[in-house]
Amino acid sequence: MLSSISSNTLKQYSVSFKLWWEFCAHRQIDIFNPSIPMILTFLSEQFNLGSSYGSINSHRSALSLLLGSNIGSDETIKRLLKGIYKQKPSRPKYSSTWNPDIVLNYLSGLFPNTEINLEKLTRKMVTLLALCTAQRVQTLSLIKMCNISKTNTGLKISITDIIKTSAAGREQPILFLPYFIENPNICPASTINDFMDVTSQLRPVNIDNLIISFKKPHKPASSQTLSRWIKQTLAESGVDVSVFSAHSTRHAATSAAAAHGVCIDTIRKTAGWTSSSQTFARFYNRPITDNSAFARSVCSVSNIENNT
Repeated sequence: MLSSISSNTLKQYSVSFKLWWEFCAHRQIDIFNPSIPMILTFLSEQFNLGSSYGSINSHRSALSLLLGSNIGSDETIKRLLKGIYKQKPSRPKYSSTWNPDIVLNYLSGLFPNTEINLEKLTRKMVTLLALCTAQRVQTLSLIKMCNISKTNTGLKISITDIIKTSAAGREQPILFLPYFIENPNICPASTINDFMDVTSQLRPVNIDNLIISFKKPHKPASSQTLSRWIKQTLAESGVDVSVFSAHSTRHAATSAAAAHGVCIDTIRKTAGWTSSSQTFARFYNRPITDNSAFARSVCSVSNIENNT
């Protein structure tokens, strides 16, 4: 049963479980056999203490896991959640985003790749990957060199590990990165090739992860490390990191792709969105025609100065 739940979800639910234990202990309620009114009281108290709709819904999900699915399907609980949403609706994290040109112009100056230090080369590659794939840092941290296929036109990267969006019957991500001959300074495929060449003699034995630390002993970089590197690069580029996190590359990249006319189906598939964006995809009704269109749109040379 526990294997069906990701470690991140368990960490998130542990907060809900702790609050629930304290609530039940204070009222001497059976933790595993509460009444619906008691659950309503618990959720209402969390709302009154300032919890957002998303947090309340997370508590509800945690209790459903602990007490049974009837918690989530109960009409009174559903009605409470609907009322909470109306009073404090979920809002996007960002009302606007930054232009990828800001970061790409900065990265364009870090060239040739073989002449910059390993730290800058690593952060450049990770940031380009984040922008040109719009994938989460978790996905990027799991890229294996054995799953990178090289062709004359670019790289195809298969993600075989279990990620946040993995599910039975759902396709695993495949990342397409074409070569940008018109501007090699910001070519993600060439940067990956250069990174692999530079680190070939540094890699520990049996470490196949593409992204490794630039410091000894050069272990595989975690998702948290990738986020820190991206955020540092954004700051050096001039992006306000007091507002925007590393995850904002996902917002910036997809917005840039849409502005360049990439069809919504391509954006959805590239970024790993599924059912949540189906309605939008059907509204535009534009078929996927070019697997590399997303990366090309983000690295458009129209506003990038070619330093070659």
